[in-house]
Amino acid sequence: MIRPTVARVDLNALKTNYRYLAAHIAAGTGVGADPADSRPHDSRPLTTIIAVVKANAYGHGAPQVARALEGAGATTLACADIEEGAALRAAGVRAEILVFGALSVSDLDGLFDCRLTPTISTPGAARAVQAAAAKYHQRIRYHLKIDTGMNRLGFRFDNLRRTLPDLLASPNLDLDAVYTHFATADNPESPHFNEQRVRFDRAVAELQTFNRKERGERSEEIGTSIHSPVSAFSAAKRPYVHAANSAALLRDSRVWYDRVRPGLLLYGLVPPPLASTIPLTPVMTLHSRVVAVKGVRAGEGVGYGLKFNAESPASIAIIPAGYADGLDLRLSGRGVVLIRGRRVPIVGAVSMDMLTADVTGLDVSPGDEVVLIGSQGQERIDAREMAATIGTIPYEVLCRIGSRIERVYD
Repeated sequence: MIRPTVARVDLNALKTNYRYLAAHIAAGTGVGADPADSRPHDSRPLTTIIAVVKANAYGHGAPQVARALEGAGATTLACADIEEGAALRAAGVRAEILVFGALSVSDLDGLFDCRLTPTISTPGAARAVQAAAAKYHQRIRYHLKIDTGMNRLGFRFDNLRRTLPDLLASPNLDLDAVYTHFATADNPESPHFNEQRVRFDRAVAELQTFNRKERGERSEEIGTSIHSPVSAFSAAKRPYVHAANSAALLRDSRVWYDRVRPGLLLYGLVPPPLASTIPLTPVMTLHSRVVAVKGVRAGEGVGYGLKFNAESPASIAIIPAGYADGLDLRLSGRGVVLIRGRRVPIVGAVSMDMLTADVTGLDVSPGDEVVLIGSQGQERIDAREMAATIGTIPYEVLCRIGSRIERVYD
């Protein structure tokens, strides 16, 4: 039995989005936002993709999405924590799995049991992972996170000479990559994005001195005029570098480095308020059915709190989807759904299990399809529009789609 409200996930659209993003990066010129930066794209290694599937693949279903991305060519996936990584391995995922989240208080056995790549972002995590690796008599590759201004996880960019030597000297830990995360990549007006970029470039260049000391070579300071620190490491030992989420990927190719980390773009949505010419397709659509049509007299109210009062006789469609399914209360009186190819307003309170829409003047019957996210006829509602309607972000709209909604994979 499948409830009338279902999410349809188009895995072919997902694969196509991945390939379009890969082609966009491959065709890039390497020229950033600064006109003075005219480095040719082929002056650095080919940039590839770390596909982000955290938070149940942004609500789309992580096991199915991860396997589809592997089929499209993805070699590295990223999740939030060890538990998410373990679930991917249990689903048969073979690609490398990077764990973004904090590890200091986690059960680290999963790193070894499930062959996960940890992020080390604090001295405490470094000590914990080193101890676990020693217990298992294994060496483990890790990604080093540098905090360049987000002020969440990461080693502070301006304190690396004090905090990193012990980590880099850990006998069981091998530095595989260095990365950071931008706080304002989706805000074109903020200067903080470029400040973080410059800090990160300097931090990665500074790591060259540690790398040389570790090999017993003469260390020399790196000038701050370096545009890209990638070439600063030796070819033999150089960890790869990544920084760009979806917004940063669109905003500035200087931060593409060796890898990019698209999340929302993979699922066919552009982070607002940015725009893109990449021909992406939203992967998830949300559908339901009308279960009843109710006549309401002039002056009568609808739903909890009677927040909608009919000014004249009205027809109200009842739809079995509510806030228990992840639909926001603020859609009441603001949002719309598609019925019979028309945009009809959501009226009355969004309740736990249902919402109501004003279908006055339409020939609507029980069983008619309702589109909450997706297309019907010539009309379309996407998660970005829904998010703007209620004053949030499309990430939240997708991730909040509830677990009781069946995901149907095409």
